[in-house]
Amino acid sequence: MSLASLNNPPAPLIDQIDHLGNPLTTARQVLTRLPDLQGMPGVFEDLVHSLSFLVSYNGSTATFNSYRREVERLLQWCWLVRGCSLEQLRRQDLESYVQFCQSPPAAWIGKKQVARFRNQQGERVRNPDWRPFVNQASKNNPDSRAGFVLSQKSLQALFAVLSTYFNYLLQEDYLRINPVALIRQKSKFLQRHAYQEPVRRISNLQWDFVLETVAAMASENPGEHERSLFVMRLLFGLYLRISELVADERSTPVMGDFHTDADGHWWLRVVGKGNKARLVTVSDDMLNALRRYRRHLGLSNLPYVGEQTPLVPKIKGRGPVTSTRQIRYLVQSCFDASYERMRANGLEDEAQELKVATVHWLRHTGISEDVKFRPKEHVKEDAGHASMATTDRYIDTEMRERHASARFKKLKPEL
Repeated sequence: MSLASLNNPPAPLIDQIDHLGNPLTTARQVLTRLPDLQGMPGVFEDLVHSLSFLVSYNGSTATFNSYRREVERLLQWCWLVRGCSLEQLRRQDLESYVQFCQSPPAAWIGKKQVARFRNQQGERVRNPDWRPFVNQASKNNPDSRAGFVLSQKSLQALFAVLSTYFNYLLQEDYLRINPVALIRQKSKFLQRHAYQEPVRRISNLQWDFVLETVAAMASENPGEHERSLFVMRLLFGLYLRISELVADERSTPVMGDFHTDADGHWWLRVVGKGNKARLVTVSDDMLNALRRYRRHLGLSNLPYVGEQTPLVPKIKGRGPVTSTRQIRYLVQSCFDASYERMRANGLEDEAQELKVATVHWLRHTGISEDVKFRPKEHVKEDAGHASMATTDRYIDTEMRERHASARFKKLKPEL
């Protein structure tokens, strides 16, 4: 293990999917930028096969990004920390790698999500602020490198992605074993719960403050925040995933995706996970939000058939938003402003979730509210859940009843 490798951040290896070419050519370009790795046995072959694996997922940016993250971390650990190639990995090595991911060195942890590469004078150059791991700085933890924890969800993703990755390398006759499959005691890394994990959501009070705060921001700066208000309402009111708002190789969300049926009811066509299209019910409130935003854009009150206006346009420039990072930043800015407003109103304790909430919490919150009043079959279809079991996670009636029955238990029972 190289001490220098632990004390210095590694360089990014793999660019966005639209900047990758032939795996052989791309691997040579990557190693040209990293001369210290050029003489290490197996590095070039590792990189070529890894790139071949990743480009097979060019149909979904979200899937490519999650697979790239896990593959890139593993390669950096193999080459820089372990000093070996993929072919030399065994079960014990993978266990050491998982432990490394659970507590990476401070130099490998960043404060925020940033792009790996950026354009500079027509060339793609590495972003010196990029790190393999990210621990968002918060108001309670301004030093993001302190208290880093790899969540159970992240650990599950690590095992799932790397198992698929090694199976691919086996099928390509590049490796002889899948070291992930040999880790029989995954349970020492992955927890099994005898209870259903609670859905992460914000409270109704927090959502009220978010709406009021963003509406005030839109009044003060409509050029930027009318879009913010519309996006927040889309995420909550239609339970959209962040990937369903941005343009990628699967689809480009446009205003014409809103349409009516023969009864005059409004729907939104969405292309979701697995490249599956679904129709989401548009409520009267959501329709009014759409009218407001379209008036701001100088458009007619409601979309016309086949309208190609981007659903979420760029503020600067033309065309649709193409990066989920922009949506994440927009939502985080709204959460931060709402948290500060709640604090100013003496509600700091009630505002805590806004410090850690993510975009996806709005989807969870919208579903959790609707499933209280709507038939769960309808909510399932709108949310695009593959099974009713997923929708059932949002129904917490049994938990409420269970808590209510225990609420007045006495620590000193009456005689």
